[in-house]
Amino acid sequence: MLKRVLILRPEGVEPALLLAGRIADAAEQADVGVRVADTWSDVPDDALDDADLIVCVGGDGTVLRAARLAVPRPLPILGVNMGRLGFLTSLNRDAFFDQFDRILAGDWEVEERLMVAATITEGDAAGRSFYGLNDIVLSRRSPGRPVYVELAVDGERVALYRCDGMIVATPTGSTGYSLSAGGPILAPVERHLVVTPVSAHLAIGRSLVLEPSSTVLLSIRSDEGAILTVDGQEDLPLAGSARVSLSASEHAARFAVLDPPSSFFGHLAERLEVQLSSAMNNGD
Repeated sequence: MLKRVLILRPEGVEPALLLAGRIADAAEQADVGVRVADTWSDVPDDALDDADLIVCVGGDGTVLRAARLAVPRPLPILGVNMGRLGFLTSLNRDAFFDQFDRILAGDWEVEERLMVAATITEGDAAGRSFYGLNDIVLSRRSPGRPVYVELAVDGERVALYRCDGMIVATPTGSTGYSLSAGGPILAPVERHLVVTPVSAHLAIGRSLVLEPSSTVLLSIRSDEGAILTVDGQEDLPLAGSARVSLSASEHAARFAVLDPPSSFFGHLAERLEVQLSSAMNNGD
C-alpha cells in the first residue's frame, strides 16, 4: 500500500496546480501522506527520502526533473499529463482517477530506464557530475560559430568534429533532440547510449550506437568553450580546455507503469502523430 507520495507540479500553471490539489486531497482522504512541491524548486531531501512514489503533474519536463531529483533513490515516477500526449507521462487526468485504487495499492510494474552520467574531468568545473534521463549535450556558445569537439570512445580517438554540438542520448532521449538531428530510435529499455553530432562538417556525420559498457570522452577544442546542457534544463558554460567523460549511469529512472502498451513503436507513432497534428493546428 502507498504510504507517502510526493507531488511535483510547475508553479504558475493554473491547471497543474488545480489537478495537483485534487490528487493531494484524494490521497489525504485515503490516509496517504502528501508533500507537494514546485517542479523547479529545491525539493527537500526528506521529501524524497520519505516518498514511495513521485507523481508528476504537467508534462515531460516535470518528469525529466523528477528523474534527476530521485537519484540515487529507487523512487518510482508516475506522470500525469495536462491534456497533451507526452512521451513520459503515461496517464491523463481522468485515467489517473480511474486507476486511483490501483495506484494506492501499488499495483503497477516498474520499468527501468537508462540514464546517462557525465563527469567533467578537466577545466574550471572539474569534478562536477550530472545525470540525465534524455541526454547531455555539448554545444556552441556563439550563434554562427561552430564548436570543435574531439570524440574518443573507450580511450580510442574517433574524430575531431566541427559542429553545432554533440548529443549523448539515452534510449529514452533517442526520440528527442537526437532524433531531430538524424539519430536512430531505440526502444526505451535498451542499454545503449547514442552519440549524435549536430550539423557536423568534414567529419563522421552519423550517429554512433555504443556498447553498454562504453565510455565517451568529449574534449572541447574551441577557444570560446562550449555549453553543457542536461535534459534541456540545466546549462553550464565550459572553458575551451574542458573535458567531459560520459557513460551509462549506475542509477536508473524508474517508472510506475499500470498498463504497458502492447507495442512501443506503435505507441510512439501515435504520439508523434498527435504532436505533429498539434503543431500544425497551432501554426508551428
